[in-house]
Amino acid sequence: MTCRIIVADDHPLFREAMARTVQRVLPHAQLEEAGDLQQVLDLASQGDVPDTLILDLRFPGLTGIDRLADLRQQLSRTTLIIVSMVDEPALIERVLASGVDGFIGKSIAPEEIGSAILAIREGEVLVKYSPSGLLPNLGSESELELLTHRQQEVLRLIAQGKTNKEIARALDISPFTVRIHVSSLLKALNVTTRTAAAVKYTGT
Repeated sequence: MTCRIIVADDHPLFREAMARTVQRVLPHAQLEEAGDLQQVLDLASQGDVPDTLILDLRFPGLTGIDRLADLRQQLSRTTLIIVSMVDEPALIERVLASGVDGFIGKSIAPEEIGSAILAIREGEVLVKYSPSGLLPNLGSESELELLTHRQQEVLRLIAQGKTNKEIARALDISPFTVRIHVSSLLKALNVTTRTAAAVKYTGT
């Protein structure tokens, strides 16, 4: 099935590389490219609603994270993936709070970028980047023991088959915060899916 995907980056080389990565993992996708926000909006207003928009965080016309929230409302049926060289956790949290579906760091390998795009489109992985020293060295300690108390609570509910909204209600936190916890615990457990995390939790 053909889907429309817009790759939006003002750097032609990265835009071309990202388009090649998308074409590799989604060979039947109809790829379109944009170099500024007006081009994105023009493309999005033509034809079918774009299935996915892959957008550089530092992008001409994207004046701030508030503008991301506006874009999220304008393209409510589009999977919105932000890519960036920035790996500042506080900034990533603000980006996620704007309602985007995923965040991918430009510093990770092309194969990982492709896998992350597929995972985000399937609702599995929200954040994929290479932070510097943000996660503990697991060493010989149990991965589960190194999760924070809140991550362990989220993982327990994932293992029960709860959705992010259900987890948010159960723990009295926002769905955005749940997404951040899910992403960080997947990374800590070195898995890419909620199912794989649940398997580690149950030991089956």
